[in-house]
Amino acid sequence: MINIDFNIGKMMFMSPFRVKITVLKSVDPSVIFDGDVPIRPGTGKPYTKCPQFKEGMEFIVNVDDKRPENFCWWAWRDIYKDILVLAFGGNFDEGWVEKGTQITGCTDGVRPVSFKLERLIDVAL
Repeated sequence: MINIDFNIGKMMFMSPFRVKITVLKSVDPSVIFDGDVPIRPGTGKPYTKCPQFKEGMEFIVNVDDKRPENFCWWAWRDIYKDILVLAFGGNFDEGWVEKGTQITGCTDGVRPVSFKLERLIDVAL
């Protein structure tokens, strides 16, 4: 559905499907850095796993495509393109993932997080 307001020249797109985000894995920085984890500036302490996500957490992206409450901005920016593909009915290579799904991740180079995205068909407009 496309809603165009000709008075101000602004377009708003609404996707036909919701998308479920599931946190698959939050990587411990000690794995990435072979135990020699960088120190967080100003703390004197090494980085830990991403504090924003716990494995198994689930979020729903509604048809307005807005970031779910309490979802990390950095991760959202990284996975939003994949969310839009699923929300608008697209698919990724079925040799890689099942139709209507995608495995994607946050690109934080110190404490990355992997997500599974699933198109929810129950709310098609």
